[in-house]
Amino acid sequence: MSTEPQRLFLGVDGGGTKTRAVVVDAAGVERGAATGAGANPHRVGVERAVEAVTATAAEAARLAGGRLPLEAAWLGLSGLDAPADYAALAPRLASLAGATHLVNDAELLLAALPTQVGVALIAGTGSIAVGRNAAGATTRVGGWGHALGDEGSGYALGGAALVAAARAADGRGAPTILLQRILDAWGLDEARQLIARVYAGAGGSETAPVAPVAPVVLHAARDGDAVAQGIVQRGAEELALAALTAARTLGLGSDAASLPLALGGSLLLRAADYREAVLRAIRREQALGETALVGQPALSAARAAITLTTSAAAQRKGETLDV
Repeated sequence: MSTEPQRLFLGVDGGGTKTRAVVVDAAGVERGAATGAGANPHRVGVERAVEAVTATAAEAARLAGGRLPLEAAWLGLSGLDAPADYAALAPRLASLAGATHLVNDAELLLAALPTQVGVALIAGTGSIAVGRNAAGATTRVGGWGHALGDEGSGYALGGAALVAAARAADGRGAPTILLQRILDAWGLDEARQLIARVYAGAGGSETAPVAPVAPVVLHAARDGDAVAQGIVQRGAEELALAALTAARTLGLGSDAASLPLALGGSLLLRAADYREAVLRAIRREQALGETALVGQPALSAARAAITLTTSAAAQRKGETLDV
């Protein structure tokens, strides 16, 4: 007597430095997971992004006792900012599952909210806010990258701290413990060595030596350093502004309605005091409803992929990728 094949669903969180794939069964129970190379097409190129997603998804499927294509997939990739990005990736990723949904990776957090309505705010190396209302309209605020924005992110906090440290070393700025703590963290003897560490140490990625300074800033702020506290507060206010702007654009939240909020990224998940500063800044202007901390976006995406099967028949007729 033959048994019916297990129905498996895929979620992928493709970031700039790594890709996470999770496979769940029809009940939403995790069956397999894998981690692979980064999949931001603007950093690694379209072909390498596709290779990273496909290889990581295949390994997760194998560990779940299945193989590609799976029944449905919900994919989130960083760097998807324009129709051309989707057009370049859609045909190459459609074969991962019978029904496939492709979004910017920030939108994966919305899958953790009831009906996927609300605002998702991410602060890790970079920062972005995305939102969706009940009519299905979406918006994004931020996500411009470290050269144009990413306010409140690890890069922004680290960059501001390095500037403050340089100013303190010159005597142009207020004294701050950030200077010595950054030197200690990097194993440097004197301030001028920061120049080589920041510029020569980038290794082709300007964010590489800067964003990791963020924990130094947070610790200095906790220890009472006024300069660090100012940097942290400005970062929190910028993140709150991004979330509130997304909500207003979509008509979400009001005096009578609270705003559902999903939070993700290492800064908001791991630094509780920074997260609370952001939430306080939001609450000054907007009541909050359900607030979800999304530590596993790929798992949320995999569970959201289960809902795609309701339209699988239509997708098999040619709409294999919903963007």
